[in-house]
Amino acid sequence: MSLNLHAVRAIYRFEMARTFRTLMQSIASPVLSTSLYFLVFGTAIGARMGAIDGVDYGAYIIPGLVMLTVLSESISNASFGIYLPKWSGTIYELLSAPVSFAEAVLGYVGAAATKSMMLGILILATARVFVPYEIAHPWWMLAFLLLTAVTFCLFGFIIGIWADSWEKLQVIPTMVVTPLTFLGGAFYSINMLPPLWQKISLFNPVVYLVSGFRWSFYGVSDVNIGLSVGMTLGFMGICLAAIGGIFRTGYKLKQ
Repeated sequence: MSLNLHAVRAIYRFEMARTFRTLMQSIASPVLSTSLYFLVFGTAIGARMGAIDGVDYGAYIIPGLVMLTVLSESISNASFGIYLPKWSGTIYELLSAPVSFAEAVLGYVGAAATKSMMLGILILATARVFVPYEIAHPWWMLAFLLLTAVTFCLFGFIIGIWADSWEKLQVIPTMVVTPLTFLGGAFYSINMLPPLWQKISLFNPVVYLVSGFRWSFYGVSDVNIGLSVGMTLGFMGICLAAIGGIFRTGYKLKQ
């Protein structure tokens, strides 16, 4: 069965158009919020902190702050993109159209991942205003950024289908993902923790994302780079399987 590129393009363009209609909320607000982190932690506090693994503290936290924003925005963009049609009732037009679940996912997740990539690159450009840094492996950095954006957009897509209220839409990002990101080495190396907490931190999936992304910048990481990639790909596979099951059974779509 061939891919209906017209359907994918239509969904993608609709979602991107919504982004450009709300530039202040979609782009400017996350960049401004992250800039405040750079200003406070990178410039003010970073000047009084020692280097970590040979990297100045202000530069060390850049990958973690980018991941913090990309994770939250990927989930938010993808979940809102699919929840809004459910809430307004237009989801039934999509379900009755000759559009497969793969085409719908490509359109919605593709647009959400594009927004997240744009944000990540804008934040990296903004960070250079506050903190000087270099990227040791730029292609690996872009690959990690894309892989993370796509994976968590898939996760956000699942949340958007699962949620049946605006409040539920924010539960997992606020109560689960954000705390895991702050505890996942965004602002520190897990090697600075006591041995017991180092072992506990390894159960936090965000550790592998932040560590792999930081390696692409400075060549240092808390966990093996291959393990970081493997964990991210594994989570992506779980999300894809879950989305396939949702469309096959019509879970919270056809009721």
